[in-house]
Amino acid sequence: MIMKMNKQLYSLGLVMCFAFAKAYSQQFTETLLSREQAVELMLENNYGIKIAKNTTEIAENNAGILNSGYLPSLQGTASASYDDTDSTTDFDGALDASGVPRTNIEINDAETRQYNAGIALNYTLFDGLGRLYNYKRLKEQYSLSKLDARATVENTTLQLMSVYLEISRITENLRVFEQTLEISKKREERAQYQFEYGQVNKLEVLNARVDINTDSVNVLNTRQQLRNSKRDLNLLLNRDLTSDFKVDTTIVLQNLLKVDSYLEKVSENNIRLLQSASTLQISDYDIKTSKALLLPNIGLSGSYGWNQTDSPSSAFFPATTRTSGSLRVGATLTWDIFDGGRSITGLRNAKIAFKNEEFFKKQVEQEVGRDIANAKGNYTNALAIYRMQQQNVLTNNSNFERTEEQFKLGQVSSIEFRQAQVNLLNAKTIENLAKYDAKLAEYQLLQLAGQLLNIPL
Repeated sequence: MIMKMNKQLYSLGLVMCFAFAKAYSQQFTETLLSREQAVELMLENNYGIKIAKNTTEIAENNAGILNSGYLPSLQGTASASYDDTDSTTDFDGALDASGVPRTNIEINDAETRQYNAGIALNYTLFDGLGRLYNYKRLKEQYSLSKLDARATVENTTLQLMSVYLEISRITENLRVFEQTLEISKKREERAQYQFEYGQVNKLEVLNARVDINTDSVNVLNTRQQLRNSKRDLNLLLNRDLTSDFKVDTTIVLQNLLKVDSYLEKVSENNIRLLQSASTLQISDYDIKTSKALLLPNIGLSGSYGWNQTDSPSSAFFPATTRTSGSLRVGATLTWDIFDGGRSITGLRNAKIAFKNEEFFKKQVEQEVGRDIANAKGNYTNALAIYRMQQQNVLTNNSNFERTEEQFKLGQVSSIEFRQAQVNLLNAKTIENLAKYDAKLAEYQLLQLAGQLLNIPL
């Protein structure tokens, strides 16, 4: 009787434990989050990508005609002034024509008003082609900014897929651990019945319960890993960290021949190679812009001015209004024949910087070549390991099925049965790891080939 009560309490404890874990893990409605949907959310919400887009927009504004220097400058001016004057004219006893001393003339509140308005136009006709190459430089910087944004998207996508694959791997591992736990529970139940009928000793029951505890811990730890990884993905997607979801565990690996066809066009698509080429072109424009400082500048200017002055009457003159307008057109030529050597120094430094960019470009080409060779080797190796692990699972599964049959017939011990069970468990989890490692290696290779954003994920 006591033995039955212990069994019931033990079973009740397990049920409550897993009911709690299951309720906690499914406290939110799970919806399927596909890889494509994850990428869409990333492109829409990720902070790093938003910053990259804004930086590209700034570069686009800088490369516009309004920032090119090709448009003239137009300046308008206007002013007005007011003067209120009181004056007294004293003739110091001077006589008029009749011989009578002249009377002092006093004028109060004499108002003078003056109005001016003008407009000036200036245009650089020739500046040694510096403006042209600076404009081209801004255009190339805009192209480089787009490449930088693409690099940000590629890196974030690879990071996203890495976390997504980790969630998929843990999800499949959880299924394996749960299946193993169910087998252990059935084994414990069978051992309990056998013990009650005197077919086995108490040790068989205790061993089964120990294995149940081990499998239960594996399930609980895996569920916690799954929750943590989902929070990592939600962080990348910039959404509520508690959002729950399911992932697609289907893995389709690319054909090696197709991957090789992508690698043939690495020079046209690899982001680092494109960035280094763009940076080298910008450095070339810097040289040409520096050369422009050694040439003269020719500018055109024109202005129109209007002026009106309202003068009050004075002791000798009546009130007047004077209006005038002026038009001026001119051309200027300036040439810094020698500016202390600053232009020459700048040109020399620009040429040295260009050489450095050439060296950097060659270095990047070597590094990309090495990275691709390593990535392809990692990918082919991962594929080979995955195929071997698939075969290993088949072998261990067959071994477990035979051991299970013999265990039911009493031909093998519980220790041998447990060892076959653990071997199968390890084989399946290692196969899952090999499968998702191979897919991640494929993504890394495709990123180096410049095709990560161009293929179905």
